[in-house]
Amino acid sequence: MIETGIPVERAILIGINYPGQDERETEEYIDELSFLADTAGAKPVSRFIQKLEIPNPRTFVGSGKIDEIARYVAENKIDIAIFDDELSPGQIRNIEEALGCRILDRTNLILDIFARRARTSHARTQVELAQYKYLLPRLTGMWTHLERQRGGIGLRGPGETEIETDRRIIRDKIALLKTQLKKIDMQMSTQRKNRGKMVRVALVGYTNVGKSTIMNLLSKSDLFAENKLFATLDTTVRKVVIGNLPFLLSDTVGFIRKLPHDLVESFKSTLDEVRESDLLVHVVDISHPGFEEQIKVVNETLRDLESFNKPSVMVFNKIDVFSYIVKDEDDLTPVLKENYSIQELKKTWMSNNKDHPTVFISAKTKENIEELRKILYEEVKRFHIKRYPYNDFLFEVNPET
Repeated sequence: MIETGIPVERAILIGINYPGQDERETEEYIDELSFLADTAGAKPVSRFIQKLEIPNPRTFVGSGKIDEIARYVAENKIDIAIFDDELSPGQIRNIEEALGCRILDRTNLILDIFARRARTSHARTQVELAQYKYLLPRLTGMWTHLERQRGGIGLRGPGETEIETDRRIIRDKIALLKTQLKKIDMQMSTQRKNRGKMVRVALVGYTNVGKSTIMNLLSKSDLFAENKLFATLDTTVRKVVIGNLPFLLSDTVGFIRKLPHDLVESFKSTLDEVRESDLLVHVVDISHPGFEEQIKVVNETLRDLESFNKPSVMVFNKIDVFSYIVKDEDDLTPVLKENYSIQELKKTWMSNNKDHPTVFISAKTKENIEELRKILYEEVKRFHIKRYPYNDFLFEVNPET
């Protein structure tokens, strides 16, 4: 929610349609960038997409396109131009000169959202570290821009000195934040060890798929849940009991395409909940047109965390808002996934995967939540039996009770 009294900044979105990428996929990427901009408090008013093999090293898009964008910026009082890739310091400088407005790349936008969302000192420290790492290589471009604005005469020598001073300050700050995070990591590691041998289950998935809502349902807690990206930054752990079977359930930060590497590094202690869990519950927003791409992004991130091969449960959420197009019998165009009904989707690879159980639910309307509980009960029971082989009496209780 945007604070009262603060004017909404008007933004344009800029992306590239790369070879092998159809236009629809590119539009979905820009849709996500638009959602990110909205989450950060900006108002996207237009988008510009250009077909290119690689980004222009000077201005990201071609010279003709940058001139077209500059005219639009001037005519429509645009405050920010947001790019769907990370820009180099030189590109930021050149684009800012061409457009005459503030420039943000995808990484900076995500960092801004994380900074807004960070509530605890732990999350704020992690975000601040990532921000300084992002800022350090861009100092020269910032100072060159400042010198040009002020004429540059008499400022080049002091400017260089100032840059070196700022670099030292930032390097010292990064070292301090890393030391603080190491202490926090040790404290959190101790907390995890103190939880004993209870089975640990982690909710994972793309951002804004409904993990926190599922957490609230299963743990009967009241975590913050909102239809915005990265509503959850701090990992929350709750004890859940299904039947007489207790386990620990953690809600983790959502993943996203092109998640900045420095953020992944900074949030290492948060993501340790995923690494050290026994079972993953991979939540998918089945109503999203690009949900299969989102599954791939999450799986790639899990591979980076060395957690891809953990036992898992696939939960396809938001079936209450899933919609499909009914095709006319005479329509001979190829059947696309939006033409499938939920019943038809259940007959596809999603329900027939032997590697993990699958369930289709609506956390909002609580549809099929009991089926999810039963699956979790059976999966957690496997781990529980290994750790407590003499507690068989627990499993005589119906999981619905």
